[in-house]
Amino acid sequence: MSDFTKTLDADGVATLSWDCADRPMNVMSEQGFVDLNAMVDNCIADAAIIGVIITSAKTDFAAGMDLAVIAKAKEIKPDNPAQGCFDMVMQVHHILRKIELAGMDFKTKKGGKPFVAVLPGTALGIGLEIPLACHHIIATDNPKAKIGLPEIKVGIFPGAGGTTRLVRKMGAMAASPFLLQGKLSTPSQALTTGIIDAVSDTALQDAKDWIMTAKDADLVKPWDAKGYKMPGGAPYHPAGFMTFVSASAMVNGQTMGVYPAAKALLSAIYEGTLVPFDTALKIEARHFTSVLLNPSSSNMIRSLFINKGALEKGAVRPADVPNQSVLKLGIMGAGMMGAGIALVSAQAGINVVLIDQAQESADKGKAYVAAYCDKGIARKKSTAEQKELLLAQINSTTDYQALADCDLIIEAVFEDPSVKAEVTRNVEAVIREDCIFATNTSTLPISALAEASSRPEQFIGIHFFSPVEKMLLVEIIKGKDTGDRAVAKALDYVRQIRKTPIVVNDARFFFANRCIIPYINEGIRMVKEGIEPALIENAAKLMGMPLGPLQLNDETSIDLGVKIAKATKAAMGAEYDNDQADEVLFWLFDQGRLGRKSAAGFYEYDAWGKRVGIWQGLRDQYTKEGADLDLLDVQHRLMFAQTLEAVRALQEGVLMDVREGDVGAILGWGFAPWSGGPLSWFDMLGAGYAAARCDELESAYGPRFAAPDLLREMAEEGDAFYDRFVA
Repeated sequence: MSDFTKTLDADGVATLSWDCADRPMNVMSEQGFVDLNAMVDNCIADAAIIGVIITSAKTDFAAGMDLAVIAKAKEIKPDNPAQGCFDMVMQVHHILRKIELAGMDFKTKKGGKPFVAVLPGTALGIGLEIPLACHHIIATDNPKAKIGLPEIKVGIFPGAGGTTRLVRKMGAMAASPFLLQGKLSTPSQALTTGIIDAVSDTALQDAKDWIMTAKDADLVKPWDAKGYKMPGGAPYHPAGFMTFVSASAMVNGQTMGVYPAAKALLSAIYEGTLVPFDTALKIEARHFTSVLLNPSSSNMIRSLFINKGALEKGAVRPADVPNQSVLKLGIMGAGMMGAGIALVSAQAGINVVLIDQAQESADKGKAYVAAYCDKGIARKKSTAEQKELLLAQINSTTDYQALADCDLIIEAVFEDPSVKAEVTRNVEAVIREDCIFATNTSTLPISALAEASSRPEQFIGIHFFSPVEKMLLVEIIKGKDTGDRAVAKALDYVRQIRKTPIVVNDARFFFANRCIIPYINEGIRMVKEGIEPALIENAAKLMGMPLGPLQLNDETSIDLGVKIAKATKAAMGAEYDNDQADEVLFWLFDQGRLGRKSAAGFYEYDAWGKRVGIWQGLRDQYTKEGADLDLLDVQHRLMFAQTLEAVRALQEGVLMDVREGDVGAILGWGFAPWSGGPLSWFDMLGAGYAAARCDELESAYGPRFAAPDLLREMAEEGDAFYDRFVA
């Protein structure tokens, strides 16, 4: 069955309707390109057809390319993967160029048939690249629709002509936010910026009217016309030269040189603007091929699209449990965490009971939601009516009886086992027998907390990251007695609030904090050793970490770090080995430097709370001349500290799926997204190199860098995590 169907009206206007029957939104597959190519050939050859409308039978136009196809592109010609990828991309260019030239005589630019793209809704990636090859683009007036080229966000760039066409249509400067940042626009915004040509409530009729009146000159793209000059200037033009110098500096400043797609995109733009259009398409295809073959891009596609999508669709959900969608949610504790959970739950259409000890505290939590809505109204992303509807879904109260008909409870009270135990008992006295009870905790063992419950099989951990409304990951923790229905309930709830879940078994710090705390501590250890703090911070950023370990500690608060350190030492006793980092942390705490919240920590802050640099007192206290390390050693200490914990979590059965490890690391604390996650990064390095590097780091810095048995075994067998654990 074809993804495209053709109809022909009495006036000779053909309509190609895109409809992937097995998907909620259209995505372009290999077969889809075959179908489109055949349809275009037919329309150009058929003398009865005077013009073509390309649209969608769905409410949206297209979600983009099937990235699973892109991920397998290198397999087209196993003996020459580069040639296979390049040939595939050039076939796509050929199809879209065929639409663009529309059968015209290329010398006279006459005799072509007009092609008009009608976008009923969202058009992303190839869903915009096809329209850009058409002669006119009309979008319906749908404010919820998104139009753009977001490929850079998953480690590639628009490689089906979108890069070359958008730059030649708008100029490099105007196109850069859409290409280098993946900026999305509403139809009206896309019209204002010149991405599309019209917005209409009668788009199909307007498309036909345009076809009926189109002249030969209307079908000639500017870059195919004689005397074409790029808007804003080409690289050899004074204005264009400055654009490219600035763009290069911006890209390298933002990516630190670790994202191959951004560099390749900029090269494709620069080189492409120096040559004729068809040659520019070949240059784009070559750079796109290099990106597809780069393991960084493959890993990003795998983790941020394929694996993330699989987890969101229930890849690890117990299969035999019926739908557990939440109808009414009770939240215990109306602080920032509880209020954030209330916000995202109400946004998902869930009725919420928000409880705190005092009515004033409960109301303050609801006020947090109101303030969030007010910000949306100020940015014209929401309305007063929407705010009222959202607030009406949240009942802020002190009355436990309001929980009686809830089907899920999330406890988000103070991180104290006795307080949580008391809340658990009080809640279970009023809720239904089938109600699932979840505790939101970042460090306390779930199995121990479940001891306060009379139904431990219905007790589970749901760890949100702060701020809840911004962070995409939710960590679901199974206690030793947690049943499948509780897991399914948590997963179905996370799907409702449109976040990405990972499921892990109970252990100290679970998975995310287990990995991120060693990263922070390793940075602090190096401060104690006398290493220049700026070297530590910049070494992390040069590896693609969004925040250096010292800044991250400031953001999460130094007093919290002190509290965790004391609790961990008390629990681990003689096995605790972090005294070096604790000395620095406790010293800052004693100085009253608690991090960003106190405008004083590892960093100094101005009156508006903006970081102004490393606190000089830190250098005066610890930095020593001659203590500098090799950059690679600093980077590997920071990266291996995290990654080895991920390997140990997998080895111990805390982490049950390598996909969850990689997706969780990127979404939870921003682990070098270019790598695809910690386990993907070790696969890039190779288990043999990783194990050997562990030996070097262990010899120089201590047993915390010892290679786990699993890694050692994989090194001996020449194995990789994704080969070993993913079918």
